[in-house]
Formats: sequence, structure tokens, C-alpha cells
Amino acid sequence: MAVTLAEAKKNVQDALQMGVIDEFQKNNFLLDNLTFDDAVSPTGGGATLTYGYTRLITQPTAQFREINTEYTPQEVTKQRYNVDLKVFGGTFQIDRIIAGMGGIASEVTLQMQQKIKAAQALFNDTVINGDSAVDAKAFDGLEKALAGSSTEFDPGSIIDLSSSSALDTNYKVFLDMLDEFLMGLDGTPSVIMGNLKLIAKIRAAARRSGAYTTTRNDFGGQVEAYNGIPLIDLGAKAGSNNPIVSTGTGANAGLTSLYAVRLGLDAFHGVSMAGQPPVKTWLPDYTTSGAVKTGEVEMVAAVALKATKSAGVMRKIKVS
Repeated sequence: MAVTLAEAKKNVQDALQMGVIDEFQKNNFLLDNLTFDDAVSPTGGGATLTYGYTRLITQPTAQFREINTEYTPQEVTKQRYNVDLKVFGGTFQIDRIIAGMGGIASEVTLQMQQKIKAAQALFNDTVINGDSAVDAKAFDGLEKALAGSSTEFDPGSIIDLSSSSALDTNYKVFLDMLDEFLMGLDGTPSVIMGNLKLIAKIRAAARRSGAYTTTRNDFGGQVEAYNGIPLIDLGAKAGSNNPIVSTGTGANAGLTSLYAVRLGLDAFHGVSMAGQPPVKTWLPDYTTSGAVKTGEVEMVAAVALKATKSAGVMRKIKVS
């Protein structure tokens, strides 16, 4: 059964756990909108957490034929993929004296919120940059899946959006290229993602063309959109101020990429363990002896791209 974090929250009785799932959703478009296929059952004593699926690589064709002739056979190309669920999160320790001091903010609440923030950032980072060949503890992300695919869109020459004057000159060309890129996917994407500078440039171009809109999410936050497609800044990597989607240096100075995905179980979605919420928490237990207690936040998940054309990346956009 497929679940979102909002649905998983309904099956959780503990108020803290519900609050933590809320925190994972809040201010994180992907975790709020991504559907998780909770289909992975641990086998081999929990040593294997593998989700297998078939990714469609090409599209079906159709043709006319003359009487007494046959159609030319054609089959869609597909490829078998496996993704392994990965465990990520963090832990913190607080002395019972500090935990009981109170003050403006509970130290336990503060540390839990910050650990959730870091786990969110790590998830977003891995969705884009994850490569299990580089880090065996991580799942593979979009950058690896889309490299060399039909939806890796190269506009040919650099599109300069690095200044207001450059935007005035190039925004029409950029939006034409963006529309061409988006129409190459297998449906209207659910989200356009990039770094802060890029999202600001798209917002500026959309305003100039009248294609900029805003809505409110379930938490009251503003969601900006280009032609109804949400624009999402993926933020910074966990424990740093470096953007998840980098801006190039040297020969590629100022260049960045834009990602678009269609979310759904037939497109791009999350994967989690069967019958368990994707997010779990453990509060420090101060009812037992021991001065320093540990709290933890943990998520067991991966992502799957069922159809190559349900996600794409656009290159050579100059933002600085």
C-alpha cells in the first residue's frame, strides 16, 4: 500500500511521533508530496532491504499498414532496477540537568527539531546527488539516473540569467527553452527544483511573462509556481551552507542545473518498509538512571524512478 507522510501520521498514536512527521513534512515540498511505496519486507534477518522495479526506457510506437501487410514489430525498451533502502538520521545527547532547566525553549525539543532539519537536508541532497558507488550507505539520486538519458536537456549555448539586464534580454529565450524541456517529459511535472539563485531567476522570468503564481500549502506556507508548477529551492547540504544543487566554478563558473519530476507510483516516488512509518523517533528517557541520555531521529527510505521520461534535468543556466 502506498502512503504519504500525511497518511502515515494517521496511523501513529504517539503525539510526539505525529509532531515529528509534521516537522518532516513542513517546509519540505518533497517529503510533503512524495508517495512512499511501503512494499519492502526485510528478508535474511533484516540484512536485505531491496525494492525491485522495471523502468521504461523508450515509448511505444504505432503505424498505418496496407492490406495484406503486417505491422513492423516494436516493443518498448525496459530495464530492471533494484534499489536498496538506506537508513539515515541522527542522534543527540543531553544531560538530565540541562533537560530539566526549561527556559525559552526546551533543549530536547530544540535538538530534535534541528536533527529533523538535518535529516531533511540529507534526504534532499541524496535525491539529487546520491550515488551508491561513491557512498554505499546512500541510495542513488536523479543526477545518476538522468545522466546521458533522453531527458538530460542541453540548450546548446549558455542561457545567461545572471543579472537583471541579462534577464530582460534573455528571459523569453529561457522560458521557450524551459517549456521545450518540460514538454519532453511524459506529463506535466509536479515540481521544478533547483538552488536558491536559480529559483529566484525563474521567479523573475515568470513575473516578466505573467506566468508567476502563488498558493498556500497545508501548513500555511507560500508555494511559488511557474504556470502552476511549484518552484522549490532544495536548500543546503546537511551541516553546511553549500547548496544541494551546486553552481559551477572555473570553466563552468556560474552555471547550474534545473530538475523537474512528476511524482507518482508510475513515475518518481519514495520507497519504505512494509507496515512501518518511514520516520521513527526515540526521546531521551530520563526515568532511568544515567546522567546523559540519547535521542534519535531515523528514516528508512530510498527513491525509485519508474520511467526515465518522468524526470529530467536542464543544463547550462548561468545564475551568477
